[in-house]
Amino acid sequence: MSTDTDRLVTLHGPTMGTRWTARLAQGRIPPGLGAALQDCVDAVDREMSTWRPDSTLMRLNAAAPGAWVRTGPDLIAVLQAAARITEASGGAFDIGVGEAVLAWGFGAAQGRTDAAAIRAALRQPLRAEVECCPARNRVRRLNARQLDLSGIAKGHAVDRMARLLRGRGIPDFTVGLDGEILAEGLRPDGRPWAIALESPDPDRRAAHGLIELSGRALATSGDYRHRVRLGLDWLSHTIDPRRGGPVRNRLASVTVLAADCAQADAWATGLMVLGEHAGPALARARGIEAIFLVRDADSLREVTTLQPGDLTA
Repeated sequence: MSTDTDRLVTLHGPTMGTRWTARLAQGRIPPGLGAALQDCVDAVDREMSTWRPDSTLMRLNAAAPGAWVRTGPDLIAVLQAAARITEASGGAFDIGVGEAVLAWGFGAAQGRTDAAAIRAALRQPLRAEVECCPARNRVRRLNARQLDLSGIAKGHAVDRMARLLRGRGIPDFTVGLDGEILAEGLRPDGRPWAIALESPDPDRRAAHGLIELSGRALATSGDYRHRVRLGLDWLSHTIDPRRGGPVRNRLASVTVLAADCAQADAWATGLMVLGEHAGPALARARGIEAIFLVRDADSLREVTTLQPGDLTA
């Protein structure tokens, strides 16, 4: 007996230390679609990875401040989007955190902390200064900040996959990479896509609730998956660029809904940095749809700027 679930086609593959996934609400896979989706995310990785010394981003980081580096329009678009969100968030989101990410043992440092580099990162705000020249496909850093696009690149990769599927005439799908998801159209049963929001538990994977999504993207930033231990403390991988160290507030996670996934990804990071009071206040002021999970002693408290009924427990 056929069910709606039987009509879903799932494609997936490795990228950026995790996996990308696409679910299509149709029974036939267009020829070469899986390979084309893999090419999408691989292209983003080649441009924006901090793990690959040959990526365009790492070539930009290696160039002297003021030196132009040739790049493509995608990286320029992401750098420009990041700059807009940096300004709108008051510096809570900033791509100039590369030195601090490595100093605190995250990313390519793989848990190895560097005390001297930590002290250097803590001395000043990590504000990136980048100039883009789209007409000539080139970019330059205007200061010595090392750039890290971890807070926006995965969302951009999801947007690229969605763009490819739309271009192939596929109307109903979800695409995801880690905690970043974009949903288009409807499921086979005619309803919006049901997306599980993860509970912020470092020891197991469980759903906090469900949200129905169509024509929008969703991204989550949290303190419970990517972290390192320093002494008796667990430190979140999210760096506060205003102080050069991991965030220290009571937020367990922030989930943001937006028109595109790059924007959701960056805002989830920025609101996580702002914390349990300033984060919701800015989200309301800017009309950002977000779900904040706040740690209160041994329980979680939910603060949301979503419309009533969007989230199902």
